[in-house]
Amino acid sequence: MERIAQFWDAVPQGAQWALAGLGALLVAKKALGFLQMALNIFILSGTNLRKYGSKGTWAVVTGASDGIGKEFAIQIASKGFNVVLVSRTQSKLDVLAAEIEQKYSGVQTKTLNMDYTKDDDKDYERLAQLLNGLDVGILINNVGQSHSIPVSFLQTSNEELQNIITVNCLGTLKTTKVVAPLLAQRKKSLILTMGSMAGVMPTPYLATYSGSKAFLQHWSNALATELKPQGVDVQLIVSYMVTTAMSKVRRTSLMCTSPKAFVRAALSKLGLDGAQAFPNTLTPWWSHAVFQWVVENTLGVTSRAVAQKNLDMHADIRNRALRKAAREAKKN
Repeated sequence: MERIAQFWDAVPQGAQWALAGLGALLVAKKALGFLQMALNIFILSGTNLRKYGSKGTWAVVTGASDGIGKEFAIQIASKGFNVVLVSRTQSKLDVLAAEIEQKYSGVQTKTLNMDYTKDDDKDYERLAQLLNGLDVGILINNVGQSHSIPVSFLQTSNEELQNIITVNCLGTLKTTKVVAPLLAQRKKSLILTMGSMAGVMPTPYLATYSGSKAFLQHWSNALATELKPQGVDVQLIVSYMVTTAMSKVRRTSLMCTSPKAFVRAALSKLGLDGAQAFPNTLTPWWSHAVFQWVVENTLGVTSRAVAQKNLDMHADIRNRALRKAAREAKKN
């Protein structure tokens, strides 16, 4: 401390004032960023969903049969929107469609069973035919695939690697290519794409999934800038831990919320930012947003320390998953 004091005393007074002013500006910038995040998450309301259509307007939801996608479909239907449900399993789609139409009088549904891992152009043609003549105001790009358990890149099978990229990247882009022209025609419309904290922070042992979500982060931001003049709002939704089949987490906690609560938060904060590192991006759940802001403004989301922490955490998750599989194998 004495050496620091001696060094400071040796600095010319004018430079001291300049450095002090610069420090004050940096502190003020951080404080304002935190205030903005807090206002967005805890105080301000987002864009009303009614901006994107009146009762009877259609919304397209991919990956709609489970988890976050199912909740998006249900909660959007509760606002009076008709829903096109897209997912792999027809039986699940039929159950969800019946549930929505029974619960919300006057709401219509259409279903399309589609296996995104096949990357079949005929499926996208079927989607285009299904949407022909419909007033589509919303697209929810929720379909996604992750690794079965955390795994090193060198141990990732070619099939799993290809499926992740095909579903998360190609599937999202090709679906948007079908739906976006309809959205641009009607002007006031919305595209939401599910991102992930793994796309914000490099995540070893989920490297391929992490890269696919980082791709969507930049693609979505670029698309938002392109489509803004045509009245299409584009936003990426960032999630951390949510109790879904993909996350394999069953219990809610401070950092892990339910699909219902997560989607409710997302739809109530449209157009706002949960954290400020990326434009056209929303981190809607409060603990996820605070966590992201703290990491962004301390270690940095792409720092070696964060990557190492993620590696250690997911290596532990992998080891526990392997031990569980071994125990179950012994039972059989």
